[in-house]
Amino acid sequence: MSAYSSDPDLNVQDVTGSDIEVDVATNLLNGDVRLSILWTQEILLSADAADQVADALRRAAAQSRSITAAPTTD
Repeated sequence: MSAYSSDPDLNVQDVTGSDIEVDVATNLLNGDVRLSILWTQEILLSADAADQVADALRRAAAQSRSITAAPTTD
């Protein structure tokens, strides 16, 4: 079982029609955010797809902050 949880709302592929994909995932144990470009070293994105990736990274950053936030003591 992987410690990483991929963003289920992200479905972005290369504009050239290849099977190249982007994955944004958060490590549920330590809050690390992983950005993966699957099947190659680069990807060409449309403006809308770039916005989707940026949104996914923002969601992952928020999730990471909640995982790594120190518990408050009252």
